[in-house]
Amino acid sequence: MTKFGKGHHLHLIDGSGFIFRAYHALPPLTRKSDGLPVGAVAGFCNMVFKMVEDSKEADAPTHVAVIFDHSGKTFRSDIYPEYKAHRPPAPEDLVPQFPLIREATRAFNLPCIEKEGYEADDLIATYATMARDAGGRVTIVSADKDLMQLVGDGIEMFDTLKSRSIGPEEVEEKFGLGPDKVVDIQALAGDPVDNVPGAPGIGVKTAALLIREYGDIDTLLDRAEEIKQPKRRQTLIDHADQIRISRDLVRLKQDTPIDHPLEEFEVAGAEPEKLLDFLVSMEFRTLTNRVAKKMDVDVPEPKAVETPAGSVSAEAAGNGPAVVEMPPIDRGLYEIVRDEEALEFWVRRIRDRGLVAFDTETTGLDEMVVDLVGLCLCTDVGIAAYVPLAHRSGDDDLFGADKLAEGQIPLERALEIMKPVLEDESILKIGQNMKYDAKIMKRYGINVAPIDDTMLISFALNAGTHGHGMDALSKTYLDHEAIPIKTLLGSGKSAKTFDMVPIEDAAAYAAEDAEITYRLWKVLKPKLPFSKVTRVYETMERPLVPVLAEMEMHGIKVDRQHLSRMSGNFGQKMVGLEAEIHELAGGEFNVGSPKQLGEVLFENLGLEGGKKGKTGAYATGADVLETLAAQGHDLPAKVLEWRQLSKLKSTYTDSLQNHINAETGRVHTSYVISGAATGRLASTDPNLQNIPVRTEEGRRIREAFIADEGNVLVSLDYSQIELRILAHVADIPALKKSFQDGIDIHAMTASEMFGVPLKEMDSGTRRKAKAINFGVIYGISAFGLANNLRIPRDEAKRFIDTYFERFPGIREYMDVTKAFAKEHGYVQTLFGRRIHTPGISASGAKAAFANRAAINAPIQGAAADIIRRAMIRVPEVIEKLPAKMLLQVHDELVFEVEEGAVDDTIEAVRGVMEAAAMPAVQLDVPLVVDAGRGSNWAEAH
Repeated sequence: MTKFGKGHHLHLIDGSGFIFRAYHALPPLTRKSDGLPVGAVAGFCNMVFKMVEDSKEADAPTHVAVIFDHSGKTFRSDIYPEYKAHRPPAPEDLVPQFPLIREATRAFNLPCIEKEGYEADDLIATYATMARDAGGRVTIVSADKDLMQLVGDGIEMFDTLKSRSIGPEEVEEKFGLGPDKVVDIQALAGDPVDNVPGAPGIGVKTAALLIREYGDIDTLLDRAEEIKQPKRRQTLIDHADQIRISRDLVRLKQDTPIDHPLEEFEVAGAEPEKLLDFLVSMEFRTLTNRVAKKMDVDVPEPKAVETPAGSVSAEAAGNGPAVVEMPPIDRGLYEIVRDEEALEFWVRRIRDRGLVAFDTETTGLDEMVVDLVGLCLCTDVGIAAYVPLAHRSGDDDLFGADKLAEGQIPLERALEIMKPVLEDESILKIGQNMKYDAKIMKRYGINVAPIDDTMLISFALNAGTHGHGMDALSKTYLDHEAIPIKTLLGSGKSAKTFDMVPIEDAAAYAAEDAEITYRLWKVLKPKLPFSKVTRVYETMERPLVPVLAEMEMHGIKVDRQHLSRMSGNFGQKMVGLEAEIHELAGGEFNVGSPKQLGEVLFENLGLEGGKKGKTGAYATGADVLETLAAQGHDLPAKVLEWRQLSKLKSTYTDSLQNHINAETGRVHTSYVISGAATGRLASTDPNLQNIPVRTEEGRRIREAFIADEGNVLVSLDYSQIELRILAHVADIPALKKSFQDGIDIHAMTASEMFGVPLKEMDSGTRRKAKAINFGVIYGISAFGLANNLRIPRDEAKRFIDTYFERFPGIREYMDVTKAFAKEHGYVQTLFGRRIHTPGISASGAKAAFANRAAINAPIQGAAADIIRRAMIRVPEVIEKLPAKMLLQVHDELVFEVEEGAVDDTIEAVRGVMEAAAMPAVQLDVPLVVDAGRGSNWAEAH
């Protein structure tokens, strides 16, 4: 071994940081052979291998070690017994992966270092200092803020997630001062994650200000009496000892006793057989192939694996069914169906099998205008085909149009053959995002039913965990990378449509889509009962597909001239506002440029509160401008008005005109069922769910949505549904009674909180209560409420504290919900929908966001479930009425109804909506639905 010294470069990998980053970055993954959790192992291995691949010769490490935390307490617990006392235990499915990750480290032939009684950070600090003092260079592979105190000459950090180096400048950006002051700042600010107490009420920014002024903690505490702010002064005096203890907790130990000298970390390279045997045993097929290719060796045969003691298979644990073994996908097995005889054979095969995975290939993504190009079929593993119908040859016919390529069944005849089997109620059609394919076939006169949808099965199983597109699911559950569509179509200006792709090239891609869909169905569908979400899928996801398809295809009529006039009006107003803004600024600038606006506000005009981001530009987001406007500054208020008009013009009055279908004169939005983890539908192309409701401009945009002659638009909207659900789930007697008695809930809340009799309630007091009522559902902070109401933060905090005192059940609901989320990794609605909370065990802002989301998800999710249940039942009750359901916008349904049938429609739909929770859930409060009617959407709402 060569003695470590000048010219050497040491990489110290924060192994424990890698573990938790890998665990939270990937969806749950189990080894197929025995159900052993291996998601974190897979992520860890991929991260290590990427580091190896990304190492550049000039900057490659000469020495590497992976440092882990040792289980058990450390010396810091002797200093402060409550240190890390509040940290939750590691997730149950992560525990058996700890030894496997250490085994993975050794398989990569990397030193695996830990020390009883010390944390990984202490070992990293010790080795980094030793290496620097020996004349070498050190890179700490981590983004952990606790390690930033080490950054300096010869020592830097590297954040693999953001692929960026962390030097003194980046540390100063985070803490406000350089690395040499990080310990002092952390000692003052404390750390709730590790239960480092710090100084109550002093955060990182204040700590940096204090240390910048006084130099260090000792000087600060010695001169605490000089501090002008009374509360801050008293805090430092009262908690001086606690602050000094905190400094001992956050300061890393740079003389940790070590068992391995630096020389042992010299890079040796992995042994192919050892590494590949491990990867094969973990069943990481994709990574195994990548490593084998990199090392230029063959992939070894799998060996028998043993499940670690104490773990159980997925099936035995009740987490999933027995694994379905399937051979790798072989595109060479696919068939191209070019004649009627071959297609009729496939129809017989489908009838014998009783199911088919089905997909369409089209000329684009807009289901209302694209043309059908081909059909994809799969009845079993390895049994898949592509039926080309409208591929072009690229040659022109007599009329200048592209000729059809040879070897295709005429489209009309192929659909005639397929129609009976696609409409046969005894044959299951399996799709991935089946709503798209159902709408395509509907335009060609075929009603595809019954269906299963792998995207929605995945959504029911793993909402909030990962995406549900085919490519992501294929990688996650099949360990297979599908052919990218860009390899066939190209991109940018040179992109072509699918009908211009040669049939032989198209067939492999298209048939593979069908087989992947079938395989996903085989893997995912059996998981539903084990995860106890069968009812969610069968009663709220699958039956919603035909309902939405019908709504989308009918569309809603839009008045183009009204939108055009509004666009012109908005444009004129924007020009006028720009002139006013330039006058206030003392000169012209680009109002739409955040950079120029920041310079005008904080440099030219000298307004306070300017903060520069990483790019060096001032932040000028809505929150910044709203704060400045609330202080009485006219220019930011005018810019906010200008931005609002600009957004409405570009997003709605201009864009909506382009979305009007030339044939129908209507806008046909598309709803994404799996768009939000809570179950709320998302509206796209165009998005009709974010049109402002309360502004005059928003109402005018809604005026452009009109009814056909002889019809009116009818809107039915749940009244305060989320507050009603909160009253039920949190079991709040006062709220429940108010809803049962039909009392104004916001006035009642204000009366309870502020002691104002209902008869004497003024609008301002009611408005405050309303802001709190709705804010609590979304986990609003005192800062957020203060901004909403334009009141001091202390006053906002008092409002929230009073709210929880008056309604203690809400606090209990929040605490119970967060605890459940941390224990199980998900929360659940009243109807059984699971919403996973992967960031719930994180730290800092990510954890705060995850906690707010966990609190809100069961409430917002239950509201989404209720309107889903209503929408599924509505078609039956309006079947004989001259009425069509057109839109769903959050808690509202919009219908187009003949003038003489409005009352009957409202009565029928209201009955369905108000009883939608039944019989699954009997709410303690009534659901109330408000109804309106009018010639346009604004009048109806």
